[in-house]
Amino acid sequence: MFHLLLAVIYLSFISLGLPDSLLGSAWPSMYGGFGVPVSYASIIFMIISAGTIVSSLQSDRLTRKLGTGRVTALSVAVTAAALFGFSFSSSFWMLCLWAVPYGLGAGSVDASLNNYVALHYASRHMSWLHCMWGIGASIGPYILSFAMTGGQGWNMGYRYIGFLQAALTVILFLSLPLWKNGKAEAAARKKTPSGPEKSPAVQEKPGRDKALSLPEILRLPAAKEAMLTFFCYCALEQTTSLWGSSYLVLHCGISAEAAARFASWFFLGVTAGRFASGFLTMALNDTRMVRLGQGIIFLGFITLTIAGTSTAAPFGLILIGLGCAPIYPCLLHSTPEHFGKERSQAVFGVQMASAYVGTCLMPPLFGLIAEHVAIRLFPFYLLGLLALMAVMHERVVRKTKGDAAGRQDRQEAA
Repeated sequence: MFHLLLAVIYLSFISLGLPDSLLGSAWPSMYGGFGVPVSYASIIFMIISAGTIVSSLQSDRLTRKLGTGRVTALSVAVTAAALFGFSFSSSFWMLCLWAVPYGLGAGSVDASLNNYVALHYASRHMSWLHCMWGIGASIGPYILSFAMTGGQGWNMGYRYIGFLQAALTVILFLSLPLWKNGKAEAAARKKTPSGPEKSPAVQEKPGRDKALSLPEILRLPAAKEAMLTFFCYCALEQTTSLWGSSYLVLHCGISAEAAARFASWFFLGVTAGRFASGFLTMALNDTRMVRLGQGIIFLGFITLTIAGTSTAAPFGLILIGLGCAPIYPCLLHSTPEHFGKERSQAVFGVQMASAYVGTCLMPPLFGLIAEHVAIRLFPFYLLGLLALMAVMHERVVRKTKGDAAGRQDRQEAA
């Protein structure tokens, strides 16, 4: 039964990725029709990000009340409704209105589902599941490009994705009994453990009476550094997603249609990299995987910088995608190890919130830089985020090493 549940979780990660790459790919074709400056993509992006911050901070309470299965199904349903709203929007304010449920649908499911996987599955599954996210994120721009080159416009691209999300919603609601059955199966597995693979549903709720408050979480060793690490990573990833296509058009002289297609190369790099990362995690731990990814992102920066206005620039996006591939899933998977299983859902919530603050603030900030200074600064902006992320991650590893050893000693004594 748990194999079927794992298949549903993989499908859920595809649904998480489908809408994530649409705005950046479609915006070069959208903003002219709405009569707004190119930088107004930042406004929509900030609204979406604000919604994800609010919902991710509530993920601990929602998951304890509804369970991971219901949170996932309801969140995908809300996202599907928002996508249909985008597709029928005829003015910029309507996009802003539909951006609210767009963001609210993403935050809770992201924190809840990732914590579930981090607690109950090996690191390779986290990488492969986020590979499924990359598949969804790669499919999105291709569907959008298909609609645009076929003369249907960006609206139909959003609508096609909305139909896919609606179908996934139906599947997720039909799968709810699997999550309930998983609890009973988990209890049996807990009595008779077999092998290194973790049970898929050891507990839906952490072993504590109430959710940790934000001040309590901030007092945990390395919590602030972990939040900054997630802030920088998602700022880097989403800045690349939102402005990579515009950089190719405005700085490299590539057509909008071709740039929409090349933007998917970034997500293809993420997808292929996470598939490979699943195998690499069998030999390398989470910390080494994160460091490897950071080094590959640096190579992507060099490629973008050297390429200048040549057609080699899209290959820089591929390298950045390959570098991003292992970082996010390995950061997520290491959260229970760094902070303890009983506190992981609460920490996941603030990490997700920090990630979305980075998503909310840093891509729009570069939008202002692109409009008022120069879009050619795009690679250097990414380099600054990469450097800060690397420093903060090393501090997390150093600060939590002793705390993790102490928790292990206490568990063994118990």
